[in-house]
Amino acid sequence: MNKPWHILKQLEATDSKLEKQAIIEVEAKAGNDNFFRGVKLCYDPMITFGVKKVEEKPAKRASEPEPKGLDPEKFFELCDKLATRKLTGDAAQVAIGYARNQATEDEWNNWYRLVLIKDLKGGFGESTINKVCEKKYPQYSIPVFEVQLAKDCAGDDSLLVGKKLIDCKLDGMRCITIVYPDGTVNQYSRNGKELFNFGVIKAQIAKAAIFFAEPVVLDGEVMGASFQDLMKQAKRKSNVQADDSVLHLFDIITLKEFQAGIGKHRQIDRSFSLQQWYNTNEAHMPNVEVVGNELVDLDTAAGQERLAEINAAALAGKYEGVMIKNPEAVYECKRSMNWMKMKPFIEESLKVVDVEEGKPDSKCLGTMGALVCEDYVGDKLVRVNVGGGYSIQQRAQIWANHTGRPVEWKKKVERMTVRNKVLLRNIVMSVLLQILTLINGLIVPKII
Repeated sequence: MNKPWHILKQLEATDSKLEKQAIIEVEAKAGNDNFFRGVKLCYDPMITFGVKKVEEKPAKRASEPEPKGLDPEKFFELCDKLATRKLTGDAAQVAIGYARNQATEDEWNNWYRLVLIKDLKGGFGESTINKVCEKKYPQYSIPVFEVQLAKDCAGDDSLLVGKKLIDCKLDGMRCITIVYPDGTVNQYSRNGKELFNFGVIKAQIAKAAIFFAEPVVLDGEVMGASFQDLMKQAKRKSNVQADDSVLHLFDIITLKEFQAGIGKHRQIDRSFSLQQWYNTNEAHMPNVEVVGNELVDLDTAAGQERLAEINAAALAGKYEGVMIKNPEAVYECKRSMNWMKMKPFIEESLKVVDVEEGKPDSKCLGTMGALVCEDYVGDKLVRVNVGGGYSIQQRAQIWANHTGRPVEWKKKVERMTVRNKVLLRNIVMSVLLQILTLINGLIVPKII
């Protein structure tokens, strides 16, 4: 059975998605459980270890004996204790240090450590694993982290009918907060990336966790002084906390329902339950709020007028618009008409003030990477990069006009690996042999 760290090196050595899938399929066919157990621990966003830093194993001195290696079962036992928070703080670091001492340098630095920091560095993710395993090897597939998303209803008045819950559309960062009755709180982005830098919010929610009989998911958006500063803070890996951020909650669902991808309770009932929980604990959660909503009957003229009033007030309050929700719908982890967003379309003209070259590690190197556009919109200077929608030939022409150099571009050529060349040669030879056999009736020896 191939060692997991050897497999990662194979995956890292190729840029081809097909070759990565072929490598993964070989291991799935062979039943390499240890490899796929580690991959799932790494890529399942619902599994977290509560550790932010895991030290590498230093190179062994010549006088030191070679470690025997860490038994995979011992490692997975450690992972389970970390994930269930049976080991935390100093005790967790001591246990990790003991495991590091037992492991060889290669297996720790290139496998066990990467699992604990949830970054295998092999140039693949859960989508590659699921592409191979979802149907043929479902035991190795990885759960996909999905949240409920809204569809745009702007310009389609036929959708604005019936009774709807209306609330403001926030301009923040989606934040999924999982709360366990024992006070454990984990937070994730909409794509399943764990968020670490909103500790104040997590601590406040943890104090109110005892009111839940089972683990729940709180859905909302974090907002700060500015969206740009908020996003920079969220992406930081340091332990610097965003103490001035506020989590605005708009939904609640049990963790079991969230993992199943669909809930059982109506929107109007979920909104009521969330508000009741918040009202009980509001005094202890200054950095948490619940987004208010209003039930409006859009089949009436008064309801349509009220929707217009709420939308106008939301835009005046610097919100993005309004959310229109079906009060009878359950929570579904996908984009659906259960939630609709209504945002105004704003068109502004900006001036092209500069041209940026493509990044060194991209196909746009030596051509235009993006146009830099800016101008004043009202009293605010807006500056944006526009880099999408151009062919490589257009990028080369724009860059040549900007720099005064000749037009140059590299035509994209699909690389043919040695393995693919061998496969192609075998296919060609097989076809030729079959043709010769049919023509001459000869028994031609197989060429490998």
